[in-house]
Amino acid sequence: MNSVVAINRRARSDEQKALRRQTVLRAAEAYFLEVGYEAFSMAQLAKRAGLVKGTLYLYFKTREELFLTLYEESLTRWSQVFISNLSEPMSSEAYARALHNTALADGTFVPLLIRLEHVIEHNVSTPRLIESKRVFMQRVEVIAESTSKALALSLRQAKEVTKTMGVLLIGATRTDQGPSLEDEELPVDVQDLIASFSSEPLFVKNAVRIIEGIRAEATANSHKTNR
Repeated sequence: MNSVVAINRRARSDEQKALRRQTVLRAAEAYFLEVGYEAFSMAQLAKRAGLVKGTLYLYFKTREELFLTLYEESLTRWSQVFISNLSEPMSSEAYARALHNTALADGTFVPLLIRLEHVIEHNVSTPRLIESKRVFMQRVEVIAESTSKALALSLRQAKEVTKTMGVLLIGATRTDQGPSLEDEELPVDVQDLIASFSSEPLFVKNAVRIIEGIRAEATANSHKTNR
C-alpha cells in the first residue's frame, strides 16, 4: 500500500515538474521574441515565470541549454510547417522560397539557428549536445523524405539538399540581422544596396543553383555508369 502511494506521489511530482518546465519554456520563448538573444536574462525570465532564479537551473543547467531546447522545439515546429507547404512536383525555386519564408515566419528558429554552432552548443554538456544532434538527424530524415518527393530526387540527393539548405539559410539570413532602417529616409543607392543583400533573393537564387547542381551531378554520374 505504501509503495503504491509513493508511486502515485512520484507520478504527480513528475507531472508537475514537466508542467513547470513547459511553463518556463513558454515564458522563455515569449521573452526571447521580445528582447532577443543578447538581452535575454535568466533573472528576468525567473520573474516572468514566477520562480526563484535558482529554480530555473533545476530544469536547464545553463542559459544556452534553455536556448538549445527552444531551438529543438522551433526546428520541429518549422519543419512541420515547411513540409505542409510542399507539393508534388515542385520547382526548385518554389521549394527554396517555401523553405526561406516558413523559416523566417517562425520568429524563434532562425535567430537561434544562427547562434547554434558558434555560441549555444559550446555551453552545454556533451550528453545534452549528443541528444540535440540526434533530434537534428531525425528532422533531416523527415524533411529529406518530403524533399525527395517534392523535387523528384533520390533520398540521398534529398538529404544532401536538406543539409546544404541549412548552411545556406544561416549565411543568407545573417544579412537581415543588421539594424532596422525601415523608418529612416535613405538615399536610393543605399536602399538598392540593402535590398540586394536581403536574405530572400540571396537564399532563393543560390538554393536553386545548389539543387540543380546536385540534380545535374546525379545525371552526369548516371550517364557515366551507362557508358
